[in-house]
Order: sequence, then C-alpha cells, then structure tokens
Amino acid sequence: MPRHFLTGEELTAPELYALLDRAIALKAAPRVSRVLEGKTAALLFEHPSTRTRTSMEAGVFELGGHPMVLRAGELQLSRGESPGDTARVLSRHVRALGVRTHEDALLDELAAAATIPVFNMLSAGHHPCQALADLMTLREAFGSLEGLRVAYVGDGNNVARSLALLGAAAGVEVVVASPDGFALDGHAPVTDPAAAVAGANAVYTDVWVSMGDEATASERRTALAPFRVDDALLDRAAAGAVALHCLPAHPGEEITSEVLYGPRQRIWEQAENRRHAQKALLEWLLTTTP
Repeated sequence: MPRHFLTGEELTAPELYALLDRAIALKAAPRVSRVLEGKTAALLFEHPSTRTRTSMEAGVFELGGHPMVLRAGELQLSRGESPGDTARVLSRHVRALGVRTHEDALLDELAAAATIPVFNMLSAGHHPCQALADLMTLREAFGSLEGLRVAYVGDGNNVARSLALLGAAAGVEVVVASPDGFALDGHAPVTDPAAAVAGANAVYTDVWVSMGDEATASERRTALAPFRVDDALLDRAAAGAVALHCLPAHPGEEITSEVLYGPRQRIWEQAENRRHAQKALLEWLLTTTP
C-alpha cells in the first residue's frame, strides 16, 4: 500500500523532524535528489494557484521528474467519471498524485483507489504542505522548534488547522485568535489578538476573504478588522518575533504593507520554502512504506 499525505497527521513526530531536516538539506543542494528521475508526478488543480503551482512544478523538475499539470475541466471527472476510476487510471501512468481541491472527500476517494501516493496540495479542510513550509521557516529563523509559540490571528481556516496539527507534533504551541463565528473547530477559542500574541515568537495571518467567501466579503472584513497584523500588534509579541503569511496578501486588510515588506517578516522565505519542503515530502512518500 502506498503512503498518502492528506492531513499531515500521517507523519509521526520523528518523521516530521526528519522531513524538515531533509528540506533544509535540499534547500542547500536543490538537485542532490533524483527520486523522480525518469518519472512523472501528476498535479491536479481544481482552483487557480500561484505558490502551489510554481513550487510543485519546479520541485518535481529539480527531483528529476516531469510535472504533469491537470485541470479538472480537462479530465473526465468533469463529465462524471468517478474519483476511484480516475485514480486507477492515473496509477498506471504516474508515480505520485498531488491534488488542490475544495472537497476533502475527493482526496479521500482518490487515495482509497490509488496504488500511488496521493498528497494534499490544498483542500477546504487542510493545507499540510503549507504547514511544512511554515515549520521549516520557523526552524530557520529560530534554530529549533521545541517550545516556540505561534499566534495565528484571523479566520480559523484550513491554514490554521494544519498549522495547529503539525505544530503540535513538532512541539510548537499554536494559539488561534479569531472573532466570534470564525473560530477554528475543536480549538480553544481566543478572541483577543493582543492576548494571543503575548510571548509569541511568530504572528501569522491569512486572507480574510478566501475563494468561496465572496458573498460575505463585507461582513468578513468588518468582523476581522481588529485582527489586522501591524507593527503595533507585533510589538506585543516576544522580542525578535517574526510575521508570517501564507499568501496571497491584501495589504491594508489582514496585514499592513509595513509588515508585509518590512524587516520583521519571513513571508517570502515561507513562499520559497514550499518548494523545498514539498520535495522532502515527495521523497518520503516515494521511499518509505506504511
């Protein structure tokens, strides 16, 4: 049976630490691994993408492979073919399948039928590849993860969920601060962003209006306005705290331009680290067994 990576919970703590070590090594020597030499990795996108698309394509190429980019409308999925049959066909042609989708159920159905690794590039419920890059960035910034405190402020969404899940495995305390109605399910609610960032080594945010939220954009902006990441909020965090953002950003909404482009952020390193962390993930998926 192949390994899959759907929520991030598939990694044990030792595996997570080993994967982050490998990601840092691959960043220093991008072409040292040829785990996909002569092989193809399929990348299925149901939504537009910048960081995921570019980091995955470049990463697969650096691993020696061919990135086969697929859009939902180009497959018979759009005409009623089952995810199971799609997975069975792809398993005959490619070595791994990455999926960026809205429905987590699609990932589950593909993984259930596939004989190749299936990994989550983004879904409504989880964004584990982003969390790997986040932890890698924190490791670079602070040298160690154990005992760090990260304050996520804003909408308790898929990014917050994956950060909390993988952060816990890495020994990172993740505090999620959101207004009423936006809290992360199953997470102790914090409604005061100032309290959340107290003592935090990193302050993390995401967009207020994601794809699918356009109908409630005005209400979301009003509710989330007190959770904007600015210099004043960063000043309440621990000395040397850094700002993080998974991007795309909307300067003046969830984060100020001064923070987004200033010296206190590690946001652009985060964006680059997607590639290195995902390469380490692909190695793990392709070279280990459950």
